[in-house]
Amino acid sequence: MHPLLTQAHIDSFQRDGVVLIKDLFADHVETIRAGIERNMTDPGPYAAENLKEGEAGRFFDDYCNWTRIPEFEEVIRTSPAAEVAADLMISRGVQMFHDHVLVKEPGTSQPTPWHQDGPYYFVEGRQTISFWSPMDAVTDASLRCVAGSHAWPKPVLPTRWLAETSFYPDDDTYMPVPDPDAEAMEVREWAMAPGDAVAFNFGTLHGARGNTTAARRRAFSLRLIGDDARYVERPGPTSPPFPGHDMKAGERLREDWFPVIYHR
Repeated sequence: MHPLLTQAHIDSFQRDGVVLIKDLFADHVETIRAGIERNMTDPGPYAAENLKEGEAGRFFDDYCNWTRIPEFEEVIRTSPAAEVAADLMISRGVQMFHDHVLVKEPGTSQPTPWHQDGPYYFVEGRQTISFWSPMDAVTDASLRCVAGSHAWPKPVLPTRWLAETSFYPDDDTYMPVPDPDAEAMEVREWAMAPGDAVAFNFGTLHGARGNTTAARRRAFSLRLIGDDARYVERPGPTSPPFPGHDMKAGERLREDWFPVIYHR
């Protein structure tokens, strides 16, 4: 396995759906920061501002920019993230799915709502992983994940963060968004240094508090998939949408759009 990992990391990821990996992007912090600034200066088509009128601060997010922002592609190609992902997922291969930038400027009280990534996506499988890495030291504004939620019998209904409306029809396929604090669920969160990363399954429920500090909270996320991940149909448009992909249910994601970035 990669030197950043021990067997305990793999066991925790498989059992709990979440684990902290120290220093995963430690050698790439300045590169990622430069990429985030380029992204915010030149947002992509999916960029969003996630505050309601009158709310203080700024909560910017954008995704699917790695092919046009060279700093992001450099990190994806040269960091240990793909090999670490293969170890944690117990997968021979790793495909790129997409990147995501989330920036909470100082004094932003808006939290990141509790959600699972998987229900928004058109891919399913046991071997999935997200890395969430802050580019600024974080304590209260760190990512929060519910241990074991990737193994719940039903997925959580995905919602639009700002409009607070459901992405898909609210039927028995999905469970309502829970309140992990009120329901005394086991929430994992860590104080993190720039370049540390939380690794979590696409099915792991997670969220984050607002950033009420005087410092920025820039986060870079990387979403990757393993051997058993397959395209699935959803009851509505997915996020990211990837229009015109031409894939059919049960197929592996097309490698010209979602390249294999690591293989044993």
